[in-house]
Amino acid sequence: MLMTILDGSIVTVAMPAIQSDLGFTPVGLSWVVNAYLIAFGSLLLLAGRLGDLIGRKRMFLAGTGIFTAASLLAGVATSPGVLVAARFLQGVGSAMSSAVGLGILVTLFTVPGERARAIAVFSFTGAAGASLGQVLGGVLTDALAWNWIFFINLPIGLATLLVALHALPSDRGLGLGAGADVLGALLVTGGLMTGIYAVVKIEEYGAGSAHTLGLGALAVALLTGFLVRQAKAASPLMPLRILRSRSVSGANAVQMLMVAALFSFQILVALYLQKVLGYGAAETGLAMLPAAAVIGAVSLTVSAPLIARFGERNVLLAGLVLLLGVLGLLTRVPVHASYVTDLLPVMLLAAGFGLALPALTSLAMSGAEEKDAGLASGLFNTTQQIGMALGIAVLSTLAATRTESLTAAGRPSAEALTGGYHLAFAVGAGLLLVALAIAFTVLRRPAAGPDSRPEPVAPEGAKVPATTAP
Repeated sequence: MLMTILDGSIVTVAMPAIQSDLGFTPVGLSWVVNAYLIAFGSLLLLAGRLGDLIGRKRMFLAGTGIFTAASLLAGVATSPGVLVAARFLQGVGSAMSSAVGLGILVTLFTVPGERARAIAVFSFTGAAGASLGQVLGGVLTDALAWNWIFFINLPIGLATLLVALHALPSDRGLGLGAGADVLGALLVTGGLMTGIYAVVKIEEYGAGSAHTLGLGALAVALLTGFLVRQAKAASPLMPLRILRSRSVSGANAVQMLMVAALFSFQILVALYLQKVLGYGAAETGLAMLPAAAVIGAVSLTVSAPLIARFGERNVLLAGLVLLLGVLGLLTRVPVHASYVTDLLPVMLLAAGFGLALPALTSLAMSGAEEKDAGLASGLFNTTQQIGMALGIAVLSTLAATRTESLTAAGRPSAEALTGGYHLAFAVGAGLLLVALAIAFTVLRRPAAGPDSRPEPVAPEGAKVPATTAP
């Protein structure tokens, strides 16, 4: 998990060096990121279900091996085509290993308190990977060369394979007969791939263009066909029973909105620091380091005890309120900002993400049976990736459009840029308000039904056989 998230953030810092060395065009350079995102986001759901069918350990090892080998290929790439192909393969491997990661975790840790701590560590690695990527990308590129942002994955990947071979228990899986729906797999993969491609190209073509609307309609048609197929198939790839759980469906909806809103924080705040305040790349990474530090510290040390004391839903609500404060403050950040008074409070309030993500992860996995743990894990990761892609595409486009409008009206460049970012942060705050409303209503236990038992003091996760239930 650390390696895949580290890879996502470390590449962005090295993009100028990659373009200069390999001769990428400005449009072609975007595919260093897009090739990974499209493969990763579109294959998570399929990989998660295949992990349930053929064995999650087998899927994890295969994915880690592919990702590590693709990292070597990316590091030795001497042309744009080879690097883009390697990035696509990295996305495939990352989808295979990430999709079953949570499924492995919730089946290994069945005691609620232990599971809460394990999920907290899982969430901590995400914050650690993001923060390390921003700092390490600049350091490796400046001190050595851009190739080393990929070579660093080799020792991590090999160590992960060696440990996983011995540490993870073998599981036979349900067998392909329990869900070998080839048509369903083609529909969902094609729909997600088309949809993610349309989203990542919004900034180039525009949200209302024939390109975006046409591909968006095709993606919706393919995914609708997938859902119809799953309702009728004798052995569905994704049994629709998983969506009947309010915990699963509600947590995934909240996550998509939350990530869409907060991904703008990572990207747009970095742009604001560099383009408006004049920070360098290293200064930007250090300026944002407190946010990553408090997110990691809260998720690792505070979230599990709070979940055990107050329950996932209440911790999630508290985290979302703190994150609303983040975006609320950013809508008022001035052109000539002081880091200590204007930005440091924003970075510290980002601790809300360290509360919200572990709680969401527990809720998203709590409605899935053990046989569907990989599918639930893949679904959770899929909504995260879709939220990230939608957030950065839509909010960046809104910011750019507002900036152009202000520039045309005669505003100075820094003021126009800040006005664009203000609009994006305000829209992000609106998304968080919707997420808060869903968390408050949908994730409330119904009066009767399968989810009507009292709110657990910690995540219950996948159901386990009675002989091993805590």
